[in-house]
Amino acid sequence: MTAGMHNELVLDQFTRQAAPFSAAAMITDARVLRLLLDAAGPTDADTVLDVCCGPGLVVCAFAPHVRQATGIDFTPAMLDRARALAAEHGLCNVALDQGDAYALPYPDGSFTIVVTRYSLHHLEDPTAALREMVRVCEPGGRIVVADAYAPEHPAQAAAYHRVEVLRDPSHARSLSLRESMALFAEARLGEPRMISYELPVELGDLLGRAFPNPGDEAEIVAAFRASAVDNRLGIPVRLDGDKLHIAYQAVILAATRATM
Repeated sequence: MTAGMHNELVLDQFTRQAAPFSAAAMITDARVLRLLLDAAGPTDADTVLDVCCGPGLVVCAFAPHVRQATGIDFTPAMLDRARALAAEHGLCNVALDQGDAYALPYPDGSFTIVVTRYSLHHLEDPTAALREMVRVCEPGGRIVVADAYAPEHPAQAAAYHRVEVLRDPSHARSLSLRESMALFAEARLGEPRMISYELPVELGDLLGRAFPNPGDEAEIVAAFRASAVDNRLGIPVRLDGDKLHIAYQAVILAATRATM
């Protein structure tokens, strides 16, 4: 798939997902937003950039604690949601830009904190995106990345990848925890601090804000139902009556950009 074709998928999916994604419990979870703040350690002297900011939840969580909070996203519909959220909270120190994670439109060292949440699995070249985050981060500043991760076992990872692509065609590939950690070395960052957590969700709720291709939903449900028995997806899945409860495994990785 070409970069242009993938960008079209991202734009299509997240334009349609903008409203339901913004309201989803696993996205709005205040506990996870607090973990991100704790990992970054913001102060009122900081300037923060949220890359692939989506509906602005992270930007608006940081804004009361920093001098300036900026979000950038590829999808105009998501930025509209972010602007509405900032206005709703009366935040005057929030800026929102449209742009590309691979070519951030900011000078080197523009921010003291650069964060991204739940974006790497939508990026075909997460290493390039992380290097851009490092570029715009001031030496001595903090880089914070949060995402769900795939299992380490190759067969489970392949099954996990297939069901995630079926669920959201803009999905590129979820990294394993080991691969996620290795990104930091590839971007010339030190070994990151790690905070692990789970993202619980019921499959019906998950599919309620997804837009799989016609005919794919049945295979998605079948895969999760089978995994409740044989763990083929490598993540906790529990069947409770007619409901399937999933616990995506997620991690926050935080590192400081070297000063030399």
